[in-house]
Amino acid sequence: MADVTHVENENIRRLKDAAAGTAGGMVQVLVGQPFDIIKVRLQTQSTTNPQYTGVADAARKIAANEGPLAFYKGTLAPLLGIGACVSLQFAVFHQVRRNFANKNAQMRGNGSEDLTYGQFYVAGAAAGIANSGIAGPLERVRILLQTQPSSPSRLYNGPLDCVKKIGAEQGTLRGLYRGLMPTILREGQGSGFWFLTYEFLVRHMASANNTTRDQLPAWRLCLCGASAGAMFWLSSYPLDVIKSKMQGFGGDARYKGVMDCVRQTYAQGGVGAFWRGIVPTIMRAGPASASTFLTVEMTMRLLG
Repeated sequence: MADVTHVENENIRRLKDAAAGTAGGMVQVLVGQPFDIIKVRLQTQSTTNPQYTGVADAARKIAANEGPLAFYKGTLAPLLGIGACVSLQFAVFHQVRRNFANKNAQMRGNGSEDLTYGQFYVAGAAAGIANSGIAGPLERVRILLQTQPSSPSRLYNGPLDCVKKIGAEQGTLRGLYRGLMPTILREGQGSGFWFLTYEFLVRHMASANNTTRDQLPAWRLCLCGASAGAMFWLSSYPLDVIKSKMQGFGGDARYKGVMDCVRQTYAQGGVGAFWRGIVPTIMRAGPASASTFLTVEMTMRLLG
């Protein structure tokens, strides 16, 4: 009977992790999408004949040429999917975290379950890698929608039309999973530092203020989340540039693979080309990550 109760409690815990992650993911999309489209446009534009000179210029031209709704172009796919992605991320992270905690309690002999920072990184990296299988196709569709020519020259009429045409031209799996390897590397590295940074700061703030995690105010959780978001991108941004170039409009014909994309990017712009678009990315990372962790924490508190 005790074993059955334990399994039921574990399943309930997993459902709560997933529900909190779904809520956090949807908020993340709504907060971060305008910054994301600017980032993708800067990453994927020609290095020899760039359309935009910087963040402000990109924002101004997108608004003037395509209208304010263009900042939410391609939002439907991530809004439906990122909730699932973040849900999976947090579910995997907490499961691996619990596994480490149980192992620590058994090995240390003093009952201490506290994770090391290395274990937090591994749990986060596992969450990111698990998420790649969903994030890869979603980002492929989103980036194609964001980088295609504006009406009336646009090729795709929406996410479903995009998937249909990718399947017809390249095969569904091959087309949707274009850029999977840099996606896996980015998600593993970035998520490892994302969760590690957040947990380090939450633990430090709780200790410094002689309180518990559940008693930390929202503004402190937002500060921890924003810092974690910046670390995600600072630790993985060049991988994201390669991924976006391979997944973007015209990238199929331009790049033969990951290393070819790396070579061409370096030849055209040097080391700086791997960091193009980092400013709007960090600008997006702060509020998007802060809102994600805050939503997850508050949802978890609400669910108990």
